[in-house]
Amino acid sequence: MKTWTKASPKILRTVCSPVRRWWWWCSAPGCRTGLAWISRTKARDLLERIGRDEPPVTHDVLDELPPGKVLAHLRSVLVATGALPPRDERLVALEKWITTTVQARTDLPQRRILHGYAVWHHLRRLRRRVGEQHTTQLQDMNVRCHVTAADNFLAWLAGEGLTLGVCTQADLERWMTDPAFRYRNETGHFVRWFVQHRHAHGLTCGAVRWTGPQGTIDSEKRWTNARRLLNDDTLPTADRVAGLLLVLYAQKISTISQLTVEDVDITGETVAITFGSSPVILPMPLAALVRELIATRRGKAKIGTPDDIPWLFPGGQPGRPLSDSKVGLRLNKIGIRPQQDRSTALFTLAADVSRRASRQHPIHEAGATT
Repeated sequence: MKTWTKASPKILRTVCSPVRRWWWWCSAPGCRTGLAWISRTKARDLLERIGRDEPPVTHDVLDELPPGKVLAHLRSVLVATGALPPRDERLVALEKWITTTVQARTDLPQRRILHGYAVWHHLRRLRRRVGEQHTTQLQDMNVRCHVTAADNFLAWLAGEGLTLGVCTQADLERWMTDPAFRYRNETGHFVRWFVQHRHAHGLTCGAVRWTGPQGTIDSEKRWTNARRLLNDDTLPTADRVAGLLLVLYAQKISTISQLTVEDVDITGETVAITFGSSPVILPMPLAALVRELIATRRGKAKIGTPDDIPWLFPGGQPGRPLSDSKVGLRLNKIGIRPQQDRSTALFTLAADVSRRASRQHPIHEAGATT
């Protein structure tokens, strides 16, 4: 703690009352994470640099420092202890990346087009869709792929001495057969967007139709996975719960990773979980596993007690859940293939709903009584 106060007393002034929680983190029995982190040279140098400046520690002040893992960890600690307000770090990083990508286009008309596509189309839609939640890794990657596809096409046009206004269908098809061409679906979306906004005329790039799941729909494997996750006590509880939510309820990894304790309602013997707007009552023994996870969950960050952690699947950084990719890696490690197994769950659930609906149809009921 002496190293901390000597390195950056201004941090202590910033955290005020939350510093007690920081001190608990550093001195709790068996928890040496804080002291070990402070003793690192990079962490100490960062704290000394912050301490030399006059402004109080805010997100804007931290944004001016060189990015890196040490800064990201310090920011997450300050957010977790209440010294800084939470913010969507993935969205902030995406906004900075888009700004850099757009500014890199030297041709002013191209820059304006890319800015309109990236900011006014993708970022605006993403902000509206996310609302008060945080951007998922899949949402972040989706925007980056679309903007990269648009940037690549504009760069190719510039290299060919062309603009969108004079680009022909033959030029577009020539680009799509170029060895450097990537992101077919995303490029098609950009083409349809700039034609709709009258940046070009007469260009078409059809959307790729989804023809169904690529893998085999193996319902028996689904139930085999479910039985293993329900009964294998050697697997981590968090992995069992995450796998069961995917295998039984076809939930996306991005949805699972963002679940909080408030999404779980425990009333007597009944355990319900809310994925969207309606709660789903969980059967035993899945209900018992969720109870156990709430009582024992703890991320690698080791700040606070389980009661202080809002996430059902806490991650390695203080105050943050497990990332989508980390959840996917953990599920793959225990034999769950997220994309294929979720497709199986979706089609199985859809078939089950269809059978139930057909049994309740008046024609089916009339045939049953004859």
